[in-house]
Amino acid sequence: MTELLQNLIDGLGRGSIYALLALGVAVIFGVMHLLNFAHGELITVSGYVAFWTINEGWSWYLVAPVIIGTAIVTSLVIERVAFSRVRGSSDFTLLLTSFGVHFVVSAIFLLYVSASVKTFSEPGWVANTFPVGSLNVEVYDAVVIGVTLVTLLGTSWLVQRTMFGLALRAAAADFDTARLMGVRSDTVIRGAFALSGLLAGIAGVFWLMRSGHTTPTVGITPMLKGVLAALIGGLGSLRGAVLGGFVLGLAEVLLRSRLPDSVASLTEGFVFLLIALLFIFRPQGLIRVAHAERV
Repeated sequence: MTELLQNLIDGLGRGSIYALLALGVAVIFGVMHLLNFAHGELITVSGYVAFWTINEGWSWYLVAPVIIGTAIVTSLVIERVAFSRVRGSSDFTLLLTSFGVHFVVSAIFLLYVSASVKTFSEPGWVANTFPVGSLNVEVYDAVVIGVTLVTLLGTSWLVQRTMFGLALRAAAADFDTARLMGVRSDTVIRGAFALSGLLAGIAGVFWLMRSGHTTPTVGITPMLKGVLAALIGGLGSLRGAVLGGFVLGLAEVLLRSRLPDSVASLTEGFVFLLIALLFIFRPQGLIRVAHAERV
């Protein structure tokens, strides 16, 4: 029982990061019906900023808000440079654009920085633990879960209680009708990209804290986790994205702890198998979205 509780805490910590990534993916999909495969580049750019600032002697308490700000600015720049030019195009064109952004950003760092791994120091408290009864809880997991809960509550308030949130929900339901009702498309789309960048930045802080390195392709894994979690929860549903993130994180940790040592390295394969089975029996994801046919 103690081992199970320990695994649940670890899974919630990992799932919290996935939930933030998936929520950022879902926000953009809700407004533009774009499955943004460039979402991971926000962490790639932030990773190099973290490398440069930490090696200049900055503490993580200063680096963390810089990472978040970098992710927001990068998201807005990507929207302005790439996606604003293909608005109204087909879903396939938007998808190709997101792939194009991914490859361009990776190529820039590969050509003008380096292909080598850039390492930086982690905060001293990352590996610390504290006892809760018979459990040893990592300070990192507790901080991740706490910050994620506060972020999710703040995002919920923003979406449900503000004019921007009302415009965002209206655009997600029917963008054309929302524009006829006076919703400014530029404001909503840029606001959605800023919110997506904020969520990616918060997730990126914890992702980079744990990994302690960056490369030109460091954003691929978090992007895939965020997209998978959004698909699991039900593409287009913000609640589903959060649920999908926690489900994916728990599944990874529980499978890794339960599988025999001889096949533990195949955890990712088993997770993808379970996801495939989910999509076979429930293709709409865990939460059905009323406008899912627009995907």
